Amino acid sequence: MPNLKDIKNRIGSVQNTKKITKAMKMVAAAKVKKAESTVKAARPFADELLYLFRKLLSSVDEYTTSGLKVERGLDNYPALLTKREVKVEGLLVITSNKGLAGAYNANIIKTALKRVEDNTKNGIKTVIYPVGQKAVSAFKHKAGNYELKNGYIEVANNPTATGANIIAEDIAEDFVSGSIDSIDIITTHFNNMMSYNIVSWEVLPVKVEKAEKHEVSAVMEFEPSAHAVLQQLVPMYITNSIYQALLEANASELASRMTAMSAASNNAEEMINTLTIDYNKARQAAITQELVEIVSGAQGVKG
Repeated sequence: MPNLKDIKNRIGSVQNTKKITKAMKMVAAAKVKKAESTVKAARPFADELLYLFRKLLSSVDEYTTSGLKVERGLDNYPALLTKREVKVEGLLVITSNKGLAGAYNANIIKTALKRVEDNTKNGIKTVIYPVGQKAVSAFKHKAGNYELKNGYIEVANNPTATGANIIAEDIAEDFVSGSIDSIDIITTHFNNMMSYNIVSWEVLPVKVEKAEKHEVSAVMEFEPSAHAVLQQLVPMYITNSIYQALLEANASELASRMTAMSAASNNAEEMINTLTIDYNKARQAAITQELVEIVSGAQGVKG
């Protein structure tokens, strides 16, 4: 027979857990609303930036840094646009800093490891640039044929253009120096509160199709030059791509946490109901046993 005290303690423990999961669900729900608004507001800017970029590329026949000041890898826009044979691929893997978000982080890491495995089979080396504590910890402890570089933790919970620019500068330096030949982002695309997709897109080299002739104005003037404008626009495009990926990942992670905590709260409620039934049964059995003992004792005295 179950011990009444143990069952009662178990019910209390599950009730405390339910309070925590319910509170975490409410916090995630409040944050995901803001994250959803931010990510949706950023998408039109990204689309317009891409459109402008395509128009500018169609107006420039040859890429050059002649007459331009090049101090960083991001300033060398011709190199960032140049495709070469991929011998070393970089992966910017975006996760969160915290768990309790269902299979969100595990699925992203699993996707990245599958990419590493495929690269190894094709004779391509892999360099991992982890974003978020979960990615940093996972790739430090998991076995795999990859090199781990840097590690961006703060930007995972607080996506900013400044944080995205720091990442962009680091990967651009490695790309221009030849340490890596391409770099992809592995992140999630936020669909709605209930769903997201794991996606991957190439950041370097920058791949943008030139605009068609009918999309380009007959007269376009650039000051001080088209190359100077490209030198500013290419880093902006790269940084914005990373920033957009961070926003999408943040919204997806919060939505996943809200869903996970909602399920956990429901499971806790079901467990409390089950334990309450067990408690009542055990209590009834104990009372019945006491009554039987009292009756038996009374009959024994009469006899």
